[in-house]
Formats: sequence, C-alpha cells, structure tokens
Amino acid sequence: QVQLVESGGGLVQAGGSLRLSCAASGSNLNIFYMGWYRQAPGNERELVAGITSGGTTNYADSVKGRLTISRDNAKNTVYLQMNSLKPEDTAVYYCQMVIRTGFVRLDTYWGQGTQVTVSS
Repeated sequence: QVQLVESGGGLVQAGGSLRLSCAASGSNLNIFYMGWYRQAPGNERELVAGITSGGTTNYADSVKGRLTISRDNAKNTVYLQMNSLKPEDTAVYYCQMVIRTGFVRLDTYWGQGTQVTVSS
C-alpha cells in the first residue's frame, strides 16, 4: 500500500515563503501525475498546482507567479515552493499522486494534509 507523507507546513507572515514536500513510500513506482490541492474552512478542496510525469505543469490562476511545483522522480517526491504568501493562501494543503498500478489501472493517493497559515 502506497502512503504519502507531507511536511513543511506552518505559520508565516504575509509576504513570506514556505516549501511543502510530499514523499511516496514504495519502490519502482510509476507516478503518472503529482498535484497539490488545498481546502480552506467552508470551502471545497481546490487544485493549486499539478505536474505530469513529463514535467508539464499547471497552476490555479490565484497562485501563478508565486507558487512553483516540482518533482524528484528518483525520490518519489513532489514539492511546492510558496513565495509571496497571502492570508488567502491559508488552508490545509494536500498532495495527490496518481500511480499506474496495472496495465490500464491508475490509482489515486492522498497525503494526510498539512496546515499553512499566513498572518496579515
């Protein structure tokens, strides 16, 4: 069973930076897609950024130019570098990985979530 372990959340002042990490347990994983989502109180979970196995990235409009997603395939790890943070970035951040587990099968896994709080 694959497990995703997140780290790097915390409290930061507006304008500050944080770096989130998410590592998948297991070896020889064929990770098709990696992404970061967030959920603020009273809101639905939303996509923040994603990256394909080929390195193509996509971002929510609200974070473009401030947040950067990257991946280390050798370590089965995805990162989210967050700069110029704003109070509206406050949320629980979840990583997601879509892993090919069979010839035509893809399974989705989620991290446990890490709190990011940006004070004004």
